[in-house]
Amino acid sequence: MDEEGFRKFLKRSGRSQSVLKRVITYVKDFERYLQEYRDVKELDGMVPKDLEGFVEWIEKKPKTSAKTHLWAIKYYFQYTSNKTMFKRATELREERTKQGRVPFQIKKFRGVNQGHAEKLAAIGIKTVDQMLEAGRTKIKRQKLSEERRIPLDAILEFVKLSDLSRIGAVKSIRARLYYDAGIDTPEKMAQWDPKKLRTYLIEFVEKTGFDGIATLPKEAEYTVAQAKKLPKIVEY
Repeated sequence: MDEEGFRKFLKRSGRSQSVLKRVITYVKDFERYLQEYRDVKELDGMVPKDLEGFVEWIEKKPKTSAKTHLWAIKYYFQYTSNKTMFKRATELREERTKQGRVPFQIKKFRGVNQGHAEKLAAIGIKTVDQMLEAGRTKIKRQKLSEERRIPLDAILEFVKLSDLSRIGAVKSIRARLYYDAGIDTPEKMAQWDPKKLRTYLIEFVEKTGFDGIATLPKEAEYTVAQAKKLPKIVEY
């Protein structure tokens, strides 16, 4: 590992000394594994299977995840501009992040009818993932509405809030803000310029008295960028 160059890269990226130390330590763990178990002398000589083998080796211990190691290793591949390995490290880490994430429950969205949420929960539709699966098409939503005697517009509201929650950091309050402001799908969010989005939401909050603050500048940039990456999974 080009430790000196890597350290400089991390410093330029604004990483603190404590973060820098942790990243170097975790990458060295990976380097030792490659030398001892895969007969790979240099980090630049590896392939995705070497990384996958390292993850499997780490996770042989009960209740142990390679998520933190992958977080650090990603930085090294970013530094070396190794797109193939960076992509694989990102995929492996995201898989583990999702595994540890508690599914968001639809009853926790601000402003939803709790009676409707209870009816859906009674047939096993409690989380956003379950709501998206149950209501991803017009036909499914119509059938669900008729069977559970829930107004179709209420079913659609649950689906749209769940769809918005696929954008990172958008949950109860943020999903409600975007929904009420008319930006009720990730596709609509993706069309916005972040600065114009923030201005629009500031005006919306002031005009309506919405109980919450408008999206912050960095948050607006992140939200729009994430929305652009999401595949369309719901038929409206």
